[in-house]
Amino acid sequence: MARRPVPKYGEDFSFVSPVVKYMLFIFNMLFWMMSMVMISIGVYARVMKHAEAAMACLAVDPAVMLMVIGVLMFLITFCGCIGSVRENICLLQTFSICLTIIFLLQLAAGVLGFVFSDKARGKVSEIINNAIIHYRDDLDLQNLIDYGQQEFSCCGGISYKDWSQNMYFNCTPDNPSRERCSVPYSCCLHPEDEAVINTMCGQGMQDLDYLKAGVFVNTNGCIDKLVNWIHGNLFLLGGIALGLAIPQLVGILLSQILINQIKDQIELQRYNLQHRSDPWS
Repeated sequence: MARRPVPKYGEDFSFVSPVVKYMLFIFNMLFWMMSMVMISIGVYARVMKHAEAAMACLAVDPAVMLMVIGVLMFLITFCGCIGSVRENICLLQTFSICLTIIFLLQLAAGVLGFVFSDKARGKVSEIINNAIIHYRDDLDLQNLIDYGQQEFSCCGGISYKDWSQNMYFNCTPDNPSRERCSVPYSCCLHPEDEAVINTMCGQGMQDLDYLKAGVFVNTNGCIDKLVNWIHGNLFLLGGIALGLAIPQLVGILLSQILINQIKDQIELQRYNLQHRSDPWS
Protein backbone atom coordinates (compact mmCIF):
# COMPACT_ATOMS: atom_id res chain seq x y z
CA MET A 1 0.00 0.00 0.00
CA ALA A 2 1.31 3.37 -0.96
CA ARG A 3 1.98 5.80 1.86
CA ARG A 4 0.08 9.06 2.01
CA PRO A 5 2.21 12.04 1.14
CA VAL A 6 2.97 14.35 4.03
CA PRO A 7 1.55 17.80 3.32
CA LYS A 8 4.22 20.38 2.63
CA TYR A 9 4.08 24.09 3.28
CA GLY A 10 5.03 26.61 0.64
CA GLU A 11 8.59 27.83 0.40
CA ASP A 12 7.61 31.27 1.70
CA PHE A 13 5.57 29.95 4.64
CA SER A 14 6.80 30.86 8.12
CA PHE A 15 5.57 29.86 11.55
CA VAL A 16 7.04 33.09 12.94
CA SER A 17 4.26 35.65 13.26
CA PRO A 18 5.34 39.18 12.27
CA VAL A 19 2.77 40.53 14.74
CA VAL A 20 4.37 38.73 17.71
CA LYS A 21 7.88 39.48 16.47
CA TYR A 22 7.45 43.22 16.07
CA MET A 23 5.21 43.61 19.12
CA LEU A 24 8.06 42.19 21.19
CA PHE A 25 10.55 44.43 19.40
CA ILE A 26 8.51 47.61 20.01
CA PHE A 27 7.88 46.53 23.62
CA ASN A 28 11.62 46.20 24.24
CA MET A 29 12.46 49.36 22.30
CA LEU A 30 10.24 51.46 24.57
CA PHE A 31 11.86 50.12 27.73
CA TRP A 32 15.30 50.36 26.10
CA MET A 33 14.75 54.10 25.60
CA MET A 34 13.49 54.40 29.20
CA SER A 35 16.69 52.72 30.40
CA MET A 36 18.79 55.29 28.50
CA VAL A 37 16.86 58.11 30.18
CA MET A 38 17.37 56.51 33.62
CA ILE A 39 21.11 56.12 33.04
CA SER A 40 21.39 59.74 31.87
CA ILE A 41 19.52 61.05 34.90
CA GLY A 42 21.61 58.91 37.24
CA VAL A 43 24.89 60.07 35.72
CA TYR A 44 23.78 63.71 35.82
CA ALA A 45 22.66 63.45 39.45
CA ARG A 46 25.89 61.73 40.45
CA VAL A 47 28.12 64.27 38.71
CA MET A 48 26.22 67.44 39.62
CA LYS A 49 25.43 66.93 43.32
CA HIS A 50 27.00 65.40 46.40
CA ALA A 51 25.30 62.30 47.74
CA GLU A 52 26.71 62.11 51.26
CA ALA A 53 23.35 62.87 52.93
CA ALA A 54 21.47 60.44 50.73
CA MET A 55 24.10 57.76 51.38
CA ALA A 56 23.79 58.30 55.13
CA CYS A 57 19.99 57.98 55.05
CA LEU A 58 19.48 55.24 52.49
CA ALA A 59 22.82 53.36 52.60
CA VAL A 60 22.65 53.38 48.77
CA ASP A 61 23.19 56.43 46.58
CA PRO A 62 19.91 56.93 44.64
CA ALA A 63 21.87 58.11 41.60
CA VAL A 64 23.97 54.95 41.57
CA MET A 65 20.84 52.85 42.12
CA LEU A 66 19.18 54.55 39.17
CA MET A 67 22.22 53.90 36.98
CA VAL A 68 22.41 50.23 38.01
CA ILE A 69 18.70 49.68 37.31
CA GLY A 70 19.07 51.52 33.99
CA VAL A 71 22.07 49.40 32.93
CA LEU A 72 20.28 46.16 33.85
CA MET A 73 17.18 47.26 31.96
CA PHE A 74 19.36 48.27 29.00
CA LEU A 75 21.04 44.85 28.83
CA ILE A 76 17.80 42.90 29.25
CA THR A 77 15.86 44.91 26.67
CA PHE A 78 18.85 44.77 24.32
CA CYS A 79 18.58 40.97 24.40
CA GLY A 80 14.85 41.27 23.72
CA CYS A 81 15.28 43.72 20.83
CA ILE A 82 18.06 41.87 19.02
CA GLY A 83 16.59 38.47 19.83
CA SER A 84 13.21 39.35 18.35
CA VAL A 85 14.59 41.01 15.19
CA ARG A 86 17.21 38.34 14.53
CA GLU A 87 14.96 35.51 15.75
CA ASN A 88 17.74 34.39 18.09
CA ILE A 89 16.52 31.76 20.56
CA CYS A 90 19.48 32.21 22.94
CA LEU A 91 18.91 35.96 23.37
CA LEU A 92 15.15 35.49 23.71
CA GLN A 93 15.61 32.83 26.38
CA THR A 94 18.04 35.12 28.23
CA PHE A 95 15.46 37.91 28.08
CA SER A 96 12.66 35.62 29.29
CA ILE A 97 14.70 34.13 32.14
CA CYS A 98 15.84 37.56 33.37
CA LEU A 99 12.27 38.88 33.39
CA THR A 100 11.08 35.77 35.24
CA ILE A 101 13.78 36.16 37.90
CA ILE A 102 12.95 39.86 38.38
CA PHE A 103 9.23 39.09 38.66
CA LEU A 104 9.86 36.35 41.25
CA LEU A 105 12.17 38.62 43.27
CA GLN A 106 9.53 41.37 43.34
CA LEU A 107 6.90 38.84 44.39
CA ALA A 108 9.16 37.48 47.14
CA ALA A 109 9.93 41.02 48.37
CA GLY A 110 6.21 41.82 48.58
CA VAL A 111 5.45 38.61 50.49
CA LEU A 112 8.37 39.09 52.89
CA GLY A 113 7.40 42.72 53.48
CA PHE A 114 3.88 41.59 54.39
CA VAL A 115 5.00 38.67 56.58
CA PHE A 116 7.73 40.63 58.36
CA SER A 117 5.80 43.89 58.57
CA ASP A 118 7.23 44.69 62.02
CA LYS A 119 10.80 44.54 60.71
CA ALA A 120 9.79 46.58 57.69
CA ARG A 121 8.26 49.19 60.03
CA GLY A 122 11.50 49.26 62.02
CA LYS A 123 13.52 49.80 58.84
CA VAL A 124 11.23 52.65 57.77
CA SER A 125 11.62 54.19 61.23
CA GLU A 126 15.41 53.95 60.94
CA ILE A 127 15.35 55.63 57.51
CA ILE A 128 13.13 58.47 58.77
CA ASN A 129 15.33 59.06 61.83
CA ASN A 130 18.45 59.17 59.65
CA ALA A 131 16.69 61.60 57.32
CA ILE A 132 15.88 63.83 60.30
CA ILE A 133 19.54 63.81 61.38
CA HIS A 134 20.68 64.90 57.89
CA TYR A 135 17.79 67.28 57.24
CA ARG A 136 20.01 70.33 56.67
CA ASP A 137 22.74 68.46 54.80
CA ASP A 138 20.95 68.08 51.47
CA LEU A 139 18.42 70.45 49.91
CA ASP A 140 16.61 67.70 48.00
CA LEU A 141 16.32 65.60 51.16
CA GLN A 142 15.03 68.64 53.03
CA ASN A 143 12.38 69.30 50.39
CA LEU A 144 11.35 65.64 50.42
CA ILE A 145 10.90 65.62 54.20
CA ASP A 146 8.97 68.89 54.12
CA TYR A 147 6.68 67.54 51.40
CA GLY A 148 6.04 64.34 53.37
CA GLN A 149 5.27 66.17 56.59
CA GLN A 150 2.89 68.57 54.86
CA GLU A 151 1.20 65.82 52.81
CA PHE A 152 0.59 63.54 55.81
CA SER A 153 0.13 66.34 58.37
CA CYS A 154 2.79 64.87 60.64
CA CYS A 155 6.03 65.83 62.31
CA GLY A 156 9.06 63.66 62.99
CA GLY A 157 9.11 59.87 63.13
CA ILE A 158 7.17 59.00 66.29
CA SER A 159 6.44 62.54 67.43
CA TYR A 160 7.54 66.15 66.92
CA LYS A 161 10.21 65.72 69.63
CA ASP A 162 12.17 63.43 67.27
CA TRP A 163 13.55 66.60 65.72
CA SER A 164 15.82 66.88 68.73
CA GLN A 165 18.01 64.30 66.95
CA ASN A 166 19.01 66.96 64.45
CA MET A 167 22.00 69.04 65.53
CA TYR A 168 20.27 72.31 64.60
CA PHE A 169 16.99 71.52 66.37
CA ASN A 170 18.57 69.74 69.34
CA CYS A 171 17.25 70.86 72.74
CA THR A 172 20.44 70.52 74.76
CA PRO A 173 21.33 73.71 76.69
CA ASP A 174 24.71 74.05 75.00
CA ASN A 175 23.26 74.06 71.49
CA PRO A 176 24.13 77.48 69.99
CA SER A 177 21.77 77.13 67.02
CA ARG A 178 19.03 79.73 66.57
CA GLU A 179 16.70 76.81 65.77
CA ARG A 180 17.29 75.14 69.13
CA CYS A 181 14.20 73.20 70.33
CA SER A 182 12.34 74.10 67.13
CA VAL A 183 10.75 72.04 64.36
CA PRO A 184 10.68 72.72 60.59
CA TYR A 185 7.97 74.99 59.24
CA SER A 186 6.46 71.99 57.44
CA CYS A 187 5.26 70.75 60.83
CA CYS A 188 3.19 73.88 61.41
CA LEU A 189 -0.59 74.21 61.27
CA HIS A 190 -1.29 76.99 58.79
CA PRO A 191 -4.61 78.88 58.90
CA GLU A 192 -6.52 78.81 55.63
CA ASP A 193 -6.56 82.61 55.46
CA GLU A 194 -2.81 82.93 56.08
CA ALA A 195 -1.45 85.22 53.36
CA VAL A 196 2.27 84.91 54.22
CA ILE A 197 3.85 81.68 55.44
CA ASN A 198 5.71 82.12 58.72
CA THR A 199 8.77 79.91 58.34
CA MET A 200 9.65 80.47 62.03
CA CYS A 201 6.33 79.09 63.27
CA GLY A 202 8.04 76.04 64.74
CA GLN A 203 10.31 78.08 67.00
CA GLY A 204 10.63 76.55 70.49
CA MET A 205 7.87 73.96 69.95
CA GLN A 206 9.87 71.13 71.54
CA ASP A 207 9.83 73.03 74.84
CA LEU A 208 6.04 72.75 74.90
CA ASP A 209 4.03 69.69 75.90
CA TYR A 210 1.78 67.84 73.45
CA LEU A 211 -1.37 69.82 74.17
CA LYS A 212 0.24 73.24 73.94
CA ALA A 213 2.39 72.35 70.93
CA GLY A 214 -0.64 70.80 69.20
CA VAL A 215 -2.17 74.26 68.85
CA PHE A 216 0.67 75.35 66.56
CA VAL A 217 2.18 72.21 64.98
CA ASN A 218 1.33 68.62 64.11
CA THR A 219 2.52 66.54 67.04
CA ASN A 220 1.88 63.06 65.64
CA GLY A 221 4.74 61.25 63.92
CA CYS A 222 4.88 60.31 60.26
CA ILE A 223 5.38 56.57 60.73
CA ASP A 224 1.87 55.92 62.03
CA LYS A 225 0.42 58.26 59.40
CA LEU A 226 2.31 56.39 56.67
CA VAL A 227 1.12 53.00 57.96
CA ASN A 228 -2.47 54.25 58.10
CA TRP A 229 -2.16 55.61 54.55
CA ILE A 230 -0.88 52.24 53.31
CA HIS A 231 -3.78 50.41 54.98
CA GLY A 232 -6.24 52.86 53.46
CA ASN A 233 -4.77 52.63 49.95
CA LEU A 234 -4.20 48.91 49.50
CA PHE A 235 -6.16 48.88 46.25
CA LEU A 236 -4.01 51.72 44.88
CA LEU A 237 -0.79 49.96 45.88
CA GLY A 238 -2.12 46.71 44.44
CA GLY A 239 -2.86 48.51 41.18
CA ILE A 240 0.68 49.91 41.08
CA ALA A 241 2.13 46.45 41.74
CA LEU A 242 -0.08 45.01 39.00
CA GLY A 243 1.00 47.79 36.65
CA LEU A 244 4.64 46.81 37.26
CA ALA A 245 3.93 43.10 36.87
CA ILE A 246 1.87 43.21 33.66
CA PRO A 247 4.69 44.47 31.35
CA GLN A 248 6.98 41.77 32.70
CA LEU A 249 4.38 39.04 32.18
CA VAL A 250 3.61 40.35 28.69
CA GLY A 251 7.32 40.29 27.83
CA ILE A 252 7.69 36.72 29.15
CA LEU A 253 4.58 35.56 27.23
CA LEU A 254 5.57 37.17 23.91
CA SER A 255 9.13 35.86 24.13
CA GLN A 256 7.97 32.31 24.85
CA ILE A 257 5.49 32.42 21.97
CA LEU A 258 8.18 33.68 19.61
CA ILE A 259 10.68 31.05 20.82
CA ASN A 260 8.18 28.26 20.11
CA GLN A 261 7.41 29.72 16.68
CA ILE A 262 11.12 29.91 15.84
CA LYS A 263 11.60 26.29 16.92
CA ASP A 264 8.67 25.21 14.73
CA GLN A 265 10.17 27.12 11.82
CA ILE A 266 13.53 25.40 12.32
CA GLU A 267 11.82 22.00 12.36
CA LEU A 268 9.95 22.90 9.17
CA GLN A 269 13.17 23.88 7.43
CA ARG A 270 14.82 20.62 8.50
CA TYR A 271 11.83 18.63 7.29
CA ASN A 272 11.85 20.35 3.89
CA LEU A 273 15.56 19.75 3.47
CA GLN A 274 15.25 16.06 4.33
CA HIS A 275 12.18 15.38 2.19
CA ARG A 276 12.72 17.71 -0.78
CA SER A 277 13.93 14.87 -2.99
CA ASP A 278 11.41 12.25 -1.76
CA PRO A 279 7.82 13.60 -1.44
CA TRP A 280 6.53 10.15 -0.36
CA SER A 281 8.91 9.64 2.54
